[in-house]
Amino acid sequence: MDGEIALLINPTSGGGKGARAGKAAAARLRSAGLAVRELVGRDVEESRELARQAVEGGAAGLVVVGGDGMIHLGLQAAGGSDVPFGVIPAGSGNDFARALGIPLADAEGAADVVAAAHERKIDLGRAGGTWFGCVVAAGFDARVNDRANRMRWPRGRMRYNIAMLAELGVFRPIRYRMELDDEEWSTDAMLVTIGNAPSYGGGMKVTPDAELDDELLDVMVVKPISKIRLLMVFPKVYSGAHVRLPYVEVRRARRVHVEADSITAYVDGERLGPLPQTFEAVPAALRVFVPAPPS
Repeated sequence: MDGEIALLINPTSGGGKGARAGKAAAARLRSAGLAVRELVGRDVEESRELARQAVEGGAAGLVVVGGDGMIHLGLQAAGGSDVPFGVIPAGSGNDFARALGIPLADAEGAADVVAAAHERKIDLGRAGGTWFGCVVAAGFDARVNDRANRMRWPRGRMRYNIAMLAELGVFRPIRYRMELDDEEWSTDAMLVTIGNAPSYGGGMKVTPDAELDDELLDVMVVKPISKIRLLMVFPKVYSGAHVRLPYVEVRRARRVHVEADSITAYVDGERLGPLPQTFEAVPAALRVFVPAPPS
C-alpha cells in the first residue's frame, strides 16, 4: 500500500479501550511495513477536522479506532471520496464493524485486515448532508435515545435500559406518513427503523436482511401493540426473528421520506434532527477494508 495511513483514535472510547486499541493497531500496521500517522483530537470537532484533512490530503486510508460514534464521524469525511476506510473496533456497539466481518475484540486482527488491503465497495445511507452506515431510529427507540441523552446517571447500557422502561410508561403509537420511492404509506406504528446494515445497539438485528451493497434501504415497522408485547419483541431482535411476527412489516426502497410529529431521528446512534427527513441509499459510496473472502 503506497502512502500514509491516517489512524484516527478516540482514546476515551470504551473506557480507555480506544487508546489501547490504537496503540496496538499502530504497532501492527507499522510492523507490516505501512507508514502510519496517528491522529488524536481533543474533542469531536477537532477529530472531525483531522479526518477531513486526512481525506482531502489524499491519505492511503482513513482508519478509525473507536465505537460507532467515532466511525460515524469518520464516515462524514470518507463517504463519497476515493480514500479507503478502515475500522479498529473499540466501542460497546461496533455494529458497523460487525456488518463488515471485522474482528470485534482484536485490535491487531482488525489492523491485519487493513494491512492486507482487501477492499469492498459498499452503499451508505444519506440524509441531507449526513452519511450513515447502519440504522436510522425513528420511533420508540428514538424517544428512548432522547430520554437517555437527558439522563446523567447511570452510565453505560443500564442508562438505556432505565430510559426504555421510563419511556414505555408514556409512549403511544405514532402516525407516520412515508414515501418509499414512488409509493405512499401511512400507518400507525410503535417502531420505525431504516437499515442500510442489519444491526444497531450492539448486535440487535433490527433489519436482519439488509445488505451493504444492494442499493436499497430496509424499512422495518412494528404496528401498534400492547406495551407488554413491545417488551417481548426486543429479545427477538437479537436474532432477527421479530420480522416474522404478524405485526411487523418490512419494505425496501432506494429513497425513504418519513414524516411524524414529535420524533427526532437518530442515525448510527447520533442525533440527526426532527422529522420530516429523507433518507436515501447511495450505491458504492465507500471503499472499505474488509477481510478477504475464503479461498
